[in-house]
Amino acid sequence: MEPQKLNKETMIAEVLEMDFAEEIIPLFTAIGMHCIGCAAASEETVEEACLVHGVDPDAFVSAVNGVIEGLAANRV
Repeated sequence: MEPQKLNKETMIAEVLEMDFAEEIIPLFTAIGMHCIGCAAASEETVEEACLVHGVDPDAFVSAVNGVIEGLAANRV
């Protein structure tokens, strides 16, 4: 089964429910998105959060999805 992937319209709060959430959340905190579980996260998209933190949304989504693909490939 294909793991769920991130897109720019994914709500930040949805990330907590994704496959490999435990492994990808540190990618968010590494760029300054420390309140990934805060109330605002339920109303903010990945793209909006990236723009607020000065991060290119397309590059970030691509990087996170690359990590997800790598983790899925190593799943036994």
